[in-house]
Amino acid sequence: MTTASATTLGTDEIDRRFAAVLARSRRQIFWPVGLALGVLVYLVYAWIAFDMTSLVQQSRFDRAAILALDSFAYKVHVTEDLRDAGAPLEISIEGARQGGFREDPDWVVRTETGAAVDLGDGYRAVIEGRTLTLTGPGLDGPVEARVLEDGTVEATGSRPDWVKVNDRRFEARPTLFQRVRITRTRIELHRYFVGWENFWFDYDSPYHGMGLMQAWAYAGSQPQIEEGISNRALIFSNFWTNKEWQHGDVFKALLETILMALLGTLVASIVGLPLAFLAARNFNPVMASRMAVRRVFDFLRGIDMLVWSLIFIRAFGLGPLTGIMAIAFTDTGTLGKLFSEAIENIDGKQVDGVKSTGASPVQRYRFGVIPQILPIFVAQSLYYLESNTRSATIIGALGAGGIGLKLVETLRTGVDWENTFYIILLTIAVVIAMDIFSGWLRRKLITDA
Repeated sequence: MTTASATTLGTDEIDRRFAAVLARSRRQIFWPVGLALGVLVYLVYAWIAFDMTSLVQQSRFDRAAILALDSFAYKVHVTEDLRDAGAPLEISIEGARQGGFREDPDWVVRTETGAAVDLGDGYRAVIEGRTLTLTGPGLDGPVEARVLEDGTVEATGSRPDWVKVNDRRFEARPTLFQRVRITRTRIELHRYFVGWENFWFDYDSPYHGMGLMQAWAYAGSQPQIEEGISNRALIFSNFWTNKEWQHGDVFKALLETILMALLGTLVASIVGLPLAFLAARNFNPVMASRMAVRRVFDFLRGIDMLVWSLIFIRAFGLGPLTGIMAIAFTDTGTLGKLFSEAIENIDGKQVDGVKSTGASPVQRYRFGVIPQILPIFVAQSLYYLESNTRSATIIGALGAGGIGLKLVETLRTGVDWENTFYIILLTIAVVIAMDIFSGWLRRKLITDA
């Protein structure tokens, strides 16, 4: 009878009896939908507020591709100076005067009136006086561009989309790895090669053009190259003093950044821990002093690390001390708050047990409190050490020195993108190494404790 009655309940009766269950079920269905709609509305608002449509339309993705290419490839310039008819053809890496070749590469053949240049991927350019002829895939026939006596640039022949011509300039970019550029003063060809040029040894080194292992083998089979130093010591010296990549300066700057992060975090941890006891309710019953310490923590962490660095640059000038102080001030506030909350959440029974043995207040802290907060103390300190390695790079860019300053120097040139990428990779490698080291140290300290 009961079963039959249950099966014949009407909709209104079900709504009345199970109103709370049905209301909760409806909320569970609709709140994710509402959240998704809220996020969508916010994204639409942000798109309109920041005028993303115009930004996308104005974006130069071709330049972004060239920038990405420059980070892992280098280009060789072949230049004919039209201002001086007797000037020889110049072949150099990245257009640097000191970056010339001791011998012409095999893809450049000089002629009496110019040169024949293999640009790769089937493209070939021939320079004859003030005229250039370009052939290759995607061309119905040769493209001929010339500079007239009055400085006007003109071109005839095939005209695909990647060939652009006006009275002042001819430019062709068949692929990212080739470029032809003609102005009234010069004919310039670019050919890209994957890799970092002269990464191991610069032009002044006797090992120029060799890889590290090749130079090592060569050094062992040759008589002493320079007096007073062995060949293999000379390898390290030439690598360390490489004028183009400045490995020595880069690694010194990297060490400076690590020291800024390490000392700043160390000072913050050492200062923050005792202050955390003063901010903890269960160890400092005096409300006035407790609130004062907490407000100090709020003040220190409320001002961003970058702002602190600007203040200390004004106070102490440029240098690592600025970075150390900025990190120490910000993290003292952050770690102090975290440590005080950890102290307030300890198990009081362990402290009472130590106290019952007649232990002094210092001993109660040492054996009743520290073992409980040690995992948090170690974990948080090491986490902020990892994070501060990145932060020290940013602070260094503002003037505190270190690898951040070297990064800004490469960015200012506008051409040393491979050096920029090199420094970024080193910074990422250091952060990964710090993560691995801190994980090992965390496990060791907590296990031993």
